[in-house]
Amino acid sequence: QVQLVESGGGLVQPGGSLRLSCVASGFALKYTAIAWFRQAPGKKREGVACITGSDGRTTDEESAKGRFTISKDNTKNTVYRQMNSRKPKDTAVYYCAAISFFHVGSDTGLITGSWGKGTRVTVSS
Repeated sequence: QVQLVESGGGLVQPGGSLRLSCVASGFALKYTAIAWFRQAPGKKREGVACITGSDGRTTDEESAKGRFTISKDNTKNTVYRQMNSRKPKDTAVYYCAAISFFHVGSDTGLITGSWGKGTRVTVSS
């Protein structure tokens, strides 16, 4: 059974850091692209970053560059989202998903067509 489970969210102060994890089961990350999506309060879900399966190439939204990174460990079948210098606007539920294509800002491209529970991140002092 294909499954992705997000974790690592929580409450963080502005300027703080968090690392989100996305653990995959039922398939191997080295063959599958994975994306992180964000759904801020009152807004639609949108793609923010992805990493390819075969060579680990990454794509990230412009506003995240210099602050956030996406990476993976194929041996642990886990994708990470390191988030530094958090801002209140980063408050959202974050989801990961296996994808066949990716566009920053879009929530399309899911291979399974379903979402996990996500992990909630709140940036507040």
